[in-house]
Amino acid sequence: MSTGRKAWTKPLYSHSEVDKAGRMLVQSGDPSDFEHALTVINNWRSSHPRPLQITKMTLLNRARAVYEHALIAQRIRRIPAINLKLMTNPNMQLSKMHDIGGCRAVLRTVLEVENLVNVYEKATNKNARRGGEFIKKYDYISQPKCSGYRGIHLAYKYRTDSKKLAAWSGLRIEIQIRSTVQHAWATAVETVDAFTAQALKSNMGQDSWKRFFALVASAFASTEKKPLVPDTPTDMTELKRELKGFSRELTLLEGFQKATEVIQNKNGHIFLVKLDSEKRLVNTRGYQQELMLNAQNDYLELEKSIKGKPQMQAVLVSVESFKALKKAYPNYFLDITVFVGLLKKWIN
Repeated sequence: MSTGRKAWTKPLYSHSEVDKAGRMLVQSGDPSDFEHALTVINNWRSSHPRPLQITKMTLLNRARAVYEHALIAQRIRRIPAINLKLMTNPNMQLSKMHDIGGCRAVLRTVLEVENLVNVYEKATNKNARRGGEFIKKYDYISQPKCSGYRGIHLAYKYRTDSKKLAAWSGLRIEIQIRSTVQHAWATAVETVDAFTAQALKSNMGQDSWKRFFALVASAFASTEKKPLVPDTPTDMTELKRELKGFSRELTLLEGFQKATEVIQNKNGHIFLVKLDSEKRLVNTRGYQQELMLNAQNDYLELEKSIKGKPQMQAVLVSVESFKALKKAYPNYFLDITVFVGLLKKWIN
């Protein structure tokens, strides 16, 4: 295995080969075809950390100028998440998926979110190539998803004039910008998904849970003085009354406990996290930047080992510290204390 500093994976396959591998992943036919598809997809997603790192550093500088303690994180998309997205979007091509590589900024308020987005928009207007080629803005604050998801996504293509970085030119990176309230909601949804083996994040699962989170999202949106989720009460008294009717969900949420942690190594900025929601056990292993290739290979092997075990999840993320890991991805530690606190405060 390579341990050389700055050993970044380069794309080895054409876009057509990547798209074919995406179709194989969804179809799950011949085992040998599936294994080859995993190889292609893992190379494709493992190629994204280089442009992702560059994008994240720009995000870090811009976000910290808006709020000095902004939480910054990055991750490459999980194989099960890629599979689900391709299944629910049959016309999507894997090579054009925006969020294989994604970075995130969490700020205190929705006003700070808007200020940071303005920084990006001004930079794009001034120099369309700076920070990558802008593709599209997804404003889920002005227009919340029916699931209740809120936040702003900015999709870019990495562009460079450097010959050394040319191999990564054209790869797509997505930036997510959220307020603390929006982040608490989104990670709570993923925590419930982990406990109940649903896909609420993709608006799939039990109607009661979907309705509950849509209502909570509107409650939170009201505190930020932003548009409510479609098809939820606009009268706050009615919204509160309906939310109180979800006593089962509220009780279950309060019963969720934090996971027991097994930490192999908390040093480094790259973390491979494995969650077993059934045993409420999370295993975390840290890597230094020069061991990125090792981390990516371990990530794929771990995903293979937990395939078909819905109670188990794995993710490879990059953050500034182990402490920041818990704040950026509380769902992998089964921690929804911030969400529950915000919800109780709103109801009471």
